[in-house]
Amino acid sequence: MRIHQTDFARQSVWRAILASSFPLIIAELVNLLYSQVDRIYIAHISGIGSVALTGVGLCLPIISLISAFARLFGSNGGGPLCAIELGKGDNQEAERYLGQSFTLTVVTGLVITVLVLIFSRPILYLFGASDQTFPYAQSYLVIYVLGSVPVLISLTLTPFINALGYSSVGMVAVVVGALTNIILDPILIFLFDLGVRGAAIATVISQCISAIFCIAFLRRGHLPIRLRFMPLEGRRVARICMLGTSGFTMGATNSIVQLVCNKCAAIWGGDLYVGVMTILNSIREIFSTPMNGFSSGATPVMSYNYGRGDGRRVMKASQLLLVMMLVYSGLIWALIYILPDPFIRLFTTDGTLMEASHHALQIYFFGFIFMSFHMSGQQTFVALGYAKQAVFFSLFRKVIIVVPLTIILPYFIGVDGVVLAEPISNVVGGMATYSVMRLTIFRKLRRQLAKASLRP
Repeated sequence: MRIHQTDFARQSVWRAILASSFPLIIAELVNLLYSQVDRIYIAHISGIGSVALTGVGLCLPIISLISAFARLFGSNGGGPLCAIELGKGDNQEAERYLGQSFTLTVVTGLVITVLVLIFSRPILYLFGASDQTFPYAQSYLVIYVLGSVPVLISLTLTPFINALGYSSVGMVAVVVGALTNIILDPILIFLFDLGVRGAAIATVISQCISAIFCIAFLRRGHLPIRLRFMPLEGRRVARICMLGTSGFTMGATNSIVQLVCNKCAAIWGGDLYVGVMTILNSIREIFSTPMNGFSSGATPVMSYNYGRGDGRRVMKASQLLLVMMLVYSGLIWALIYILPDPFIRLFTTDGTLMEASHHALQIYFFGFIFMSFHMSGQQTFVALGYAKQAVFFSLFRKVIIVVPLTIILPYFIGVDGVVLAEPISNVVGGMATYSVMRLTIFRKLRRQLAKASLRP
């Protein structure tokens, strides 16, 4: 059977983005099922559902931090660098970046496993666990972290498959794992009565299957992981980490923000509002996932054509990415404002928790459309290798805006202040990121195009 490969150089830009994005959106949504299905099943465990959900919610910042390393070495680091080299026609250099990223991923996964197993108790209490929620949080986290190596491998290798134009293969890798997770979850949670531990076991098994699939596809010769390119080399590791730091910062700062939100929610609203924040973050993940898919689909289009020196296609891809995300995020903003309750019911049927979540959700999603400006500007920086700008604006939106506001606003408006910090950061951070990107990158690309048009 012939596998479809997107032609980043000759296919129309919008078709190339859609052809690359659609499988990635499906993959992102399906990948989201790993955690969402776990939470939905856990929330419906008889007698302990709400407490268990809050316990697992405390693990989310830690899981986000672990996943951030895949952005560091894959989607924001090695992946775009690989696509740029493929655009230049240097396949061997692309393979070198793959080998370096693979080694970094495995080593980091092993280190994370050891550290979390040793320090799980103080980490979870730092992230907001109480004596009531700690047993559920630890049961989930300890098992999840045992699978951190395959989790990171599957997340890191998928962008390299996408860089080749085989986004549909990346989608299949995720779908195979997710279907396994969906099948195993009810069996392990309810039939074998493993509860929270069963959800974690199902997730780890599923990610192992996805990782094996990715390695097997790359080994077929499309972009093989060669042993001779796996020993770490300082120059390439530095390039991967410098560019990937922006993606890592986004993931890590999400973790920091969730930590601060959980702490502030616990102070101003108790365990109830820790549960509310878990639901808000879960719903945000669902609706921001397609935006991640659009971004991931546009990245290799921009990177590949930047490597070829085609600035016109780079700018067009960046502009189309913004338009796609504006249309999508505007529709979602309206949907959440009109019909919030059906999404809340996915995670709880508790009346008190539902009432608190209804009000908080409408505040939290105010300004959701402005995330489009941040993500399109940020992804353009990443795709073209502008590491410093990408890192700065990752820190700007989350660390400089969200964290201080999350701490300060509750003193003036109570627990609503914890929720309001996110939409404020979307507006301010989004417009700042996109404006600077246009003033720097687009201006540079236009100058290059003008010079090229003057050459005889």
